[in-house]
Amino acid sequence: MPPTPSMEDYIERIYALIEEKGYARVSDLAESLEVHPSSVTKMIQKLDKGKYLVYEKYRGFVLTPNGKKLGKRLVYRHDLLEGLLKVIGVDEENIFEDVEGIEHHLSWNAIDRIGDLLQYFEEDPKRIKALKEVQQRNQEQS
Repeated sequence: MPPTPSMEDYIERIYALIEEKGYARVSDLAESLEVHPSSVTKMIQKLDKGKYLVYEKYRGFVLTPNGKKLGKRLVYRHDLLEGLLKVIGVDEENIFEDVEGIEHHLSWNAIDRIGDLLQYFEEDPKRIKALKEVQQRNQEQS
């Protein structure tokens, strides 16, 4: 079964926490996602049934190889979109919410093309500078 957007959020966060701290606990997830621990436990059980992680009651959980692979892709998708929004000049205080709002609505093909576009800009800082100049001119005209 393909993961729902909510499942993706959990897998992404679990993967990031494990990368950061070496482990992820229900309490860490609840705090990070700003949800109740009981909600985390229910989702962990769903992810266990979906073969994204292995859950042992009172002992914790680990991502399966499939869960790790998906988690890595989801973190990559998030970071890529964040990078693109920074390059195109989206205000810093809006970036996180904007990424959260769009990341589940794009195909992996679109994500790959965004990666190509971001790489194009990052390969030559003059391209970013030119984009900023266009944005500046457009702001002055409005």
